[in-house]
Amino acid sequence: MVFRNLAIAFGALALLAALGAWQNRAKRAVLLWAASSAAFAGAAAYNHVFWPLALMGLMPVWGLVAATNVQSAGWRHRVGLTIYIALGTALSLFPTVHDELLCTSNKPAQGQRASCPGVLKALSSEERDDYTKSASLGDKGFTPFLLQNIPFRMVRGLDLAGGLRLVYSVQVDDAIRDQRDRSYEALRSSLTKLFGFSKAENPSVEELKQLAQKGKLTKPRDKTDTVVFTLEDGADADKLLDPEFLKSFGRDLSYTPSADRKTFTFRIKNEIGSDIRTKAVQQAKDTIARRIDGMGVKEVSPSVRDEDVIIEIPGNQEKDFDRIREIISETARLEFKLLDDEVDFFGPFVNQTEGLPKGLRFEQENAPVGKGENGGTKTKPSFYARLGRLDGESMEEALKRFRAWVATLPIDEDHEVGFHKVFDVNEKTEEYTEVGWRTYFLKAKAELTGDMVSDAQAQPDHSESGLGGWYVQMSLRSDGSERFEKITGDNVKKRFAIILDNKVESAPVINEAIGGGSARISMGSGNIQQQRADSTKLELVLRSGALPAPISLSNEQRIGALLGDDAIKDGITGAGLGAGLVLAFMFYNYRRAGVIANIAVLFNLLIQLAVLAMFNASMTLPGICGLALTIGASVDANVLINERIAEEMRGGKSARSAVSIGYEKAFSAILDGHAVMFIAGLILMQYGSGPIKGFAVTLIVGLLTNLFTGVFVTKVMFDWWVRGRNAAKLSVR
Repeated sequence: MVFRNLAIAFGALALLAALGAWQNRAKRAVLLWAASSAAFAGAAAYNHVFWPLALMGLMPVWGLVAATNVQSAGWRHRVGLTIYIALGTALSLFPTVHDELLCTSNKPAQGQRASCPGVLKALSSEERDDYTKSASLGDKGFTPFLLQNIPFRMVRGLDLAGGLRLVYSVQVDDAIRDQRDRSYEALRSSLTKLFGFSKAENPSVEELKQLAQKGKLTKPRDKTDTVVFTLEDGADADKLLDPEFLKSFGRDLSYTPSADRKTFTFRIKNEIGSDIRTKAVQQAKDTIARRIDGMGVKEVSPSVRDEDVIIEIPGNQEKDFDRIREIISETARLEFKLLDDEVDFFGPFVNQTEGLPKGLRFEQENAPVGKGENGGTKTKPSFYARLGRLDGESMEEALKRFRAWVATLPIDEDHEVGFHKVFDVNEKTEEYTEVGWRTYFLKAKAELTGDMVSDAQAQPDHSESGLGGWYVQMSLRSDGSERFEKITGDNVKKRFAIILDNKVESAPVINEAIGGGSARISMGSGNIQQQRADSTKLELVLRSGALPAPISLSNEQRIGALLGDDAIKDGITGAGLGAGLVLAFMFYNYRRAGVIANIAVLFNLLIQLAVLAMFNASMTLPGICGLALTIGASVDANVLINERIAEEMRGGKSARSAVSIGYEKAFSAILDGHAVMFIAGLILMQYGSGPIKGFAVTLIVGLLTNLFTGVFVTKVMFDWWVRGRNAAKLSVR
């Protein structure tokens, strides 16, 4: 309803402005600008697109102001810009003001509006979805329309309103296992050299088979820090005891030979293991902090306790909490592994009838295994297992059943089974439905890992095969780029699996060596909007870095405000009194010029709050202190301007000349003062955390907005005074 009414209103405004442009040649340019802006806003309203409607819908006001005959054209444009920013500020702050002033609590209290968070939270999920959809289209009225289409709010910080406390346990044994697996690969490579089977860093399959004749290298499943090498002939033990061979592993590994010297147990040293655990927890904390920072300005400072990471999130929006939980828990463990399609691993189990999970079946495919004749693709028939999701079963539950069955199969140390989602498509609606999982038989060694990714970006897929989906484009570091090009060049016409968090995202065929240091991860075949959300989330977690080990939520609790009501009231009262006294001083000391300065200061405060609200910032007491300090900086700029104007007036200059020269001479001092405070704010933001970082962000935003209000806006008002009112004298003292 609101969208329709706005489309009609802006269409009529566009028509009137266009008629005015046709009638008035002198104002034709600005009136055509107003007409085109209104037409664009009307088209956005007709197509139910909010932000183009909001941004362009305010612009005709600017154009209409510029079309008046008041003072000069330049002054009218500056006034139009000021009004445009003022209206945008009011629009951005409206949801915050609504929630703070009209919604008395986060609970469904009697008498609260239907649009209040507490009332919405009390609805069922279906009722809430229906209300949200109707309100976003404008069927519930203008206020709910704005609240649903403007997603950002400024919320009270943890010290003012409480929030959510999450405790995540880092699975440090997985970090130990990763180090053990790297040691396993290094040991295997060194052993092939030790026995004279290979001279290369990466032994071939044939060379590894020769090593297997000398002994078996294993990774015990129940010991995450151990690698065992069992010799076929104890006489070869002397080679393993060679000092040069042992020296290469002596820093990280200890070794223990058995009594008959046929079994050598290599174990990660205790001090190395402790260091890995400590670094894993610290890296998890840093990664979580980067992910939260990437979601917007939040007063969140993760802390560490033993092997736990503690996150305290201010606010009361359950929707925000759900998103933060989801982003935090993403391990983002990215690996590239080759498929071993030469081996028909599941073939021997095709005729098995007992012990199979419900919904499992075997299917056959022609798997690519390398280059064939005439440069074509050589294929080999092989079977894979497919597990269908049961009625009422989630995809994760189905995967858990599938993994449990695969764990019973005899998989050697050099291979593993990967799992990939299977979709069914409705040809009429082109909707994709998750129906189960399929397997890929992989080589266990990861050819590339996520720590080789330098950047990631979510992008729409406009290729012919992309079907309008989304993917994540990755840039690799130099070492990863060289490695990627070599691996793809050596395995043309074979499949290369991209694995994210132990799930195969895709397994494309390598058509040629891929250089340039880039790769992509497809978001599969799901709903387009879901693909977009998934790709954006993956971009964030890849850019912030993968977690060094999986984490699990061990404790969650809501917490109240950390400060008592009296402390909060005293802090806000102190900041309010300080700001009020400063404004009173300006009025008393500079009269009408002080009124102009005070208007600019208050305008700067509103713009500052609007910018912070756009980032979903949390307001804390340190943030309030930052606001108060910004008011001081704003007043300081106006003091410099007013004193310069007064000095020029005492020198006999006219009011118009005094204003022009005063602003010109004061600007360099204002810019220098702001630059010094800006640098201090940057340092605090870079090295501070929690409340200190919040204070720095508030200060920096205030300094930037003050250059607009303290210089630009006040100049507009002074020009009206000396030009529009033709004032011969100025009340600056």
